[in-house]
Amino acid sequence: MTITIRPLLQFDPASFVALVGGYTTAERYRVEAREEDALTEFRLVLEPLPEPEPQLFQFTYHDDELAHYAVLAGGPLALGAYDGEMWVGVAVGERRDWNRTLWLHEFHVAAGHQRQGIGRRLMDALAERARAAGLRALMLETQNTNVPAIRFYRRVGFTLDGLNVAYYTNDDLRPDRTVALFMTRRLE
Repeated sequence: MTITIRPLLQFDPASFVALVGGYTTAERYRVEAREEDALTEFRLVLEPLPEPEPQLFQFTYHDDELAHYAVLAGGPLALGAYDGEMWVGVAVGERRDWNRTLWLHEFHVAAGHQRQGIGRRLMDALAERARAAGLRALMLETQNTNVPAIRFYRRVGFTLDGLNVAYYTNDDLRPDRTVALFMTRRLE
């Protein structure tokens, strides 16, 4: 298997959705919040999910998101990982000039190709392109239930820099809900 990382020149929504799929996990970071006048604090505690079997979380996409990714394809901050001609990984980023960052909309490696170093190579290539473009950091959003992704992002240099307890719904702090976590990889 020879994996190449190269610019994502075309974006086929159906192939993208098939590549992305979702993720399984048997654990999550439970988010606890306390807000008072003199102190506001959030705490994330790793815990097993209530069900004994790993749960599958599916990603869903709206047509406008897919159309936006198609526009970003062909730009310098959209990369694909390929096994021959087969698309096995994707990184779709968008430059944010106001704060000199790259917002990473999508980052995925196909299930059958994970844990082979492809994700690290893809992320490092994206970081190099961002640095060459004068950007200071990569930023992304993930979920408190996506523990495998959080672990991967930490291994490739990201830190957890924030969360939003109303990003998805007004009830994100309920135990059965998902909380948005924001991570950053500094390039400078």
